Amino acid sequence: MGPIDQHQREGRAVVVGASMAGLLAARVLADHYETVTIVERDTLPEVGENRRAAPQGHHAHVLLGSGQQAIEELLPDITAEIQLAGGAMCRAFHDVRFIVGDHEFTRDAVGADVLLASRPLIEGVVRRRVLAADNVELIHADATGLAAGSDGRVTGVDLRDNGEPTTQPADLVVAASGRSGQVPAWLARQGHAAPPEERLRIDITYVSRRLRLPPGALGHDRLVLIGARPGLPRGLALIEQEHGMWICTLSGYGTGHRPPVDERGYLDFLATVAPRDVVDAVATAEPLGDFVTHAFPDNRRRRYDRLPSFPDGLIVVGDAACSFNPLYGQGMSVAALQAVELRRCLAHGRPGLTRRALKAITKVVDLAWSQAVGGDLALPEVAGHRSWDVRLTNAYIDRLLRTCEHDPVVATAFSDVSDLLAPPQHILRPAVLWRVLRGQNQRRRSSGSMDRIGGRPSTDQWRAPA
Repeated sequence: MGPIDQHQREGRAVVVGASMAGLLAARVLADHYETVTIVERDTLPEVGENRRAAPQGHHAHVLLGSGQQAIEELLPDITAEIQLAGGAMCRAFHDVRFIVGDHEFTRDAVGADVLLASRPLIEGVVRRRVLAADNVELIHADATGLAAGSDGRVTGVDLRDNGEPTTQPADLVVAASGRSGQVPAWLARQGHAAPPEERLRIDITYVSRRLRLPPGALGHDRLVLIGARPGLPRGLALIEQEHGMWICTLSGYGTGHRPPVDERGYLDFLATVAPRDVVDAVATAEPLGDFVTHAFPDNRRRRYDRLPSFPDGLIVVGDAACSFNPLYGQGMSVAALQAVELRRCLAHGRPGLTRRALKAITKVVDLAWSQAVGGDLALPEVAGHRSWDVRLTNAYIDRLLRTCEHDPVVATAFSDVSDLLAPPQHILRPAVLWRVLRGQNQRRRSSGSMDRIGGRPSTDQWRAPA
């Protein structure tokens, strides 16, 4: 669907927050509203510099295949623009070393190509493109609440600008105000109940450092991902970024596995996780900055879809609705997929838009949430209820991961699910299930073996109905 002619734009939309979720929502709204106003509290940095409200930008990020496809759909040629700004592409799994549950995936698998770029670069280029639209404006102010009419419909956002209260009127408000956003409090002041919350405490700490690795230190590997496993809930992401930089992020669950922030301790921790060549590469690299630490207490989801009443004229996206374990790299991609769903909902007109969007966005979150929570509950170090379904699924995943060491068909199917390119049922297809249960050690003999499981699915196969 192409952009709507400017003469068909009508009304005003307000987006709270210039996060990736807010920017991509604004991009969609710009096709339908005469004016789109992004309200952001902080001064925004130059392209490639970290945003103050996004401390995770100092750490390793990977844009999932689904997220890259979605952003490209919303902002055509944005990938090429990011590459011109210093990013690069790498081939999965030829240039990617992927180890999950102590199982290294075969390099014969066919995964989505990976965009190598830092979060600040990706976000900065997206922000530049979105703000270049003739009907998108940015104002700096604190959003303090929602304005509503006598029928309860949201009619704008209350702001505090240089200490002065004011109201920004809107026909639609999109809240992309982040994990700590005040939407529940805003709704309470309008007489709505607080949304039920789902939480899984994981107590993740990660420590990162930017580096310049010696040339060829890892051969042709440009991205190394090593996941936590039972008994050793520690992980690593070592990723090439723009301008020849690399970033090394170490992570651990719980107080006994917090990565140290001193040189010797960091390398000792790394040695418990990574193969010798990775340890040597990091040990001989040139540091490009200090260690940076971030803590993430829990997966958290606010169930706005379960409220008995929810006001028309309001849509909640991004971390304001749900925030996931950062180690699964889902945040930016989920934000992009939500924006695609918002576009589809707007294509059906404005009557009933809030409910349609709430339903569609919930479907996107459901998929990512089940993966993140299921992955964390595979670790006995994470306390939480494990239903029979979760235990059975994780037992199957454990066997599947062993098969991924040598079977490219199974490894590709798992990669597509992890990339949110396919629903979880994709790894339960008969051809995949048969290979996992049989556990045979065979190589893909031709590209036709991919056809036996239907090839790589597109996002259209699981998108929520509008």
